[in-house]
Amino acid sequence: MLQKCLFPVAGYGTRFLPATKAMPKEMLPILTKPLIQYGVEEALDAGMKQVAFVTGRGKRAIEDHFDITYELEEQISGTPKEASLEGIHRLIDRCAFSYTRQIQMKGLGHAILTGEILVGNQPFGVILADDLCVGESASVMAQMARVYEQHRCSIVAIEEVPRQTVDQYGVIMGEPIAEDLYRVSDMVEKPSPESAPSNLAIIGRYILTPDIFDILRQTPPGKGGEIQITDALKIQAQQGGVLAYRFHGQRFDCGNVDGFVAATNFFYEAYLRDR
Repeated sequence: MLQKCLFPVAGYGTRFLPATKAMPKEMLPILTKPLIQYGVEEALDAGMKQVAFVTGRGKRAIEDHFDITYELEEQISGTPKEASLEGIHRLIDRCAFSYTRQIQMKGLGHAILTGEILVGNQPFGVILADDLCVGESASVMAQMARVYEQHRCSIVAIEEVPRQTVDQYGVIMGEPIAEDLYRVSDMVEKPSPESAPSNLAIIGRYILTPDIFDILRQTPPGKGGEIQITDALKIQAQQGGVLAYRFHGQRFDCGNVDGFVAATNFFYEAYLRDR
């Protein structure tokens, strides 16, 4: 059912300057693997083999990463280092990659609308690579895909956050309809802790139905002068068309230094256990 996953990767990554001055933030490594590779692996785990990137200036390294590097691979052929490329070769062999460019940074909603030419008229996943997620029984996107198969509507991933931090997220209002599943009635982008409808925050995982594109075309700029995906989803929610899923697993916000270090420590401890 779900074949495509969209990766908005045009952002500048200013919180990691100067490291991201010439390198995409999505290529920052957690141990030996860049953030974007973790995201594509999650998409493939959910059965989404058609991977679409909305890129921007200075993002060519992402496209090069998901390609064969003949000179390097010839140099390490037959050596123990060859095994280090098995993971990326698996993605290259099993996925189809497409790219388009977001000319102006006008928010996540605009980035998703820019990706319409790659997605077409079908439901699709969206992964924000700097939200690095580790699922418990399955990847977060695979968990969401199972929910989609049952309900066939847009789905956002949520987690409980401290109320004093809700002004960093889109926050939902909704009623529970099953364990860890809510029917969304409203969404607020970055509310103050006093006005937030809940502490259930949307994180960087979505499954969207294709009517979201027509809604985004009619969505005026919101907070910060950007086209917010939460504003478009709010319209879908008014028609009962949005569910929020509290995923099973752990999320690291690698868009900031604290989350990036926490993710590095988590994966390093796992590496030591498996060594």
